[in-house]
Amino acid sequence: MPPHETSPPAPPLRRLDAADVLATLRALRQRQPVAYAAFYSSQLGGIVTDPALMVLPFDDHMVHRGHGVFDTAGLVDGRIYDLEAHLDRFVASAERSKLRVHGTRQHLRDVIVGTAAASGVHNGAIRYWLSSGPGSFELSPAAGAEPGFFVVVFGGLSYPERWYTDGLRVMTTSYPIKPPLYAITKATNYLPNVLMQMEAREHGFDNGVFVDPDGNVGEGSNMNVAFVTDDGVLRHPTFDHVLAGCTSLRLLELARALVGTVLTGVEVCPIPVAQARQAREMFLIGSSVKVAPVVAWDATTIGDGHPGPVARALRELLEDDMRQGDRLIPVPY
Repeated sequence: MPPHETSPPAPPLRRLDAADVLATLRALRQRQPVAYAAFYSSQLGGIVTDPALMVLPFDDHMVHRGHGVFDTAGLVDGRIYDLEAHLDRFVASAERSKLRVHGTRQHLRDVIVGTAAASGVHNGAIRYWLSSGPGSFELSPAAGAEPGFFVVVFGGLSYPERWYTDGLRVMTTSYPIKPPLYAITKATNYLPNVLMQMEAREHGFDNGVFVDPDGNVGEGSNMNVAFVTDDGVLRHPTFDHVLAGCTSLRLLELARALVGTVLTGVEVCPIPVAQARQAREMFLIGSSVKVAPVVAWDATTIGDGHPGPVARALRELLEDDMRQGDRLIPVPY
């Protein structure tokens, strides 16, 4: 454009009515690869199955201040796995965040099960949130705001098959680990986790690992980390500075069945990075990823550089527990 030539005036901003907004939201969802089957909102007072209607007020405190908590339970063959443990953590996170729980615990449970039934989904995930509600842009919740409870049923997160066949490569993140209060609370403010994951991918790694100020292993972006050390012991970091993963806690119980075969013991303890790098095996643990072997950490090869027997055995134990264990709730479709 010549130096004195001005750009044409921008067209006036449209004023949208309800029909325009709904049409635009539906077009947006059609362009995105989403498959959200059902959404419950206490603010709406029920369940919707159209993804365009799965919305929150822009001034909800969870949206503009990150003042909310969430959790996720797996849906396996039409049954919800380990929901009670997830609800325990959800309620504890809400209390630490000074969030008033919407209704009773039984009400939360009934809504989660009912939304799963309305979705028709038999295999996937159920994610649910609690916020302090809308009403202002203040730091404190708005006066008279009602807590919002939301549930969505979707297909779940998926990871590349090579993670299990070939193993992952992780890096020590440059971002500081969260202070203990925030680390053990499953809040919606995941900025450190997001930045760590982005950093890892920018450097050609699959994930990152936090290290605490004392030089001990923390956790991954949204997964716990565990090791099989040179003496054959399964070691997991203590839960005072990382999130108490429901899958990790369950696996630590299940892993005792492997003592005497591929393990010599199971421990929860501080794990210095130097010791961790010398481990026979390293893996990431989470409700979506299950058990994924790590074969390289920064420039260090873990074990022989291939997925190990404990990772495979733990994944088999977990998958069996998710299909025929005693922590399954049938969904009344």
